[in-house]
Amino acid sequence: MNAHRGTAPEAQAEDSTGAGWWLKSVLSWVLLFVLGALLVVTIVLPLVVGGHRYTILTGSMVPTYPPGTLVVVRPEDPIDLAVGTPITYQLRSGQPEVVTHRIVQVRRNADGRIGFLTRGDANPVDDEQIVNPEQIRGAVWYSIPYLGYVNNWFSGPKRTYTIAALIVLLGGYALFALATDTRDRVRAGREGR
Repeated sequence: MNAHRGTAPEAQAEDSTGAGWWLKSVLSWVLLFVLGALLVVTIVLPLVVGGHRYTILTGSMVPTYPPGTLVVVRPEDPIDLAVGTPITYQLRSGQPEVVTHRIVQVRRNADGRIGFLTRGDANPVDDEQIVNPEQIRGAVWYSIPYLGYVNNWFSGPKRTYTIAALIVLLGGYALFALATDTRDRVRAGREGR
């Protein structure tokens, strides 16, 4: 019985300093860092600059922004927008539906009012409608491939179900961790007697 008691602390010490423990620790920290960085670039930075997140849903901007790409746009003064700038704009003024295309021409009418002719990178012809400054949500600041699919799960009608599923998963994991910890404490108490 004494031999068994003597090996328990050694096994615990090995568990907290062995290669497996170090690997788990490093992977945990890397995962935490990656998730934190994603949180910053997808939520914090856009909020700080008054920007918005959008998901590219079609192939009109391939190869620059393939479907599933998350684009973050920030407000720009229309006067500063130039040919070659990708912008996200409302298809119809005041409506929520948007598209991200590149400016191919800046036009001014007789009154000096500015307008933009756009085209998707993969499209052979320019868009039919001239984009007015009030339709523009912003210029593309940066993009992250594939992250748009995740963004879609956290916006619109899917948001409620996604958040509910995450709460259930995290709650289940917490209960599992609590049960495992309780079981280990009970075993350690029995072995200590």
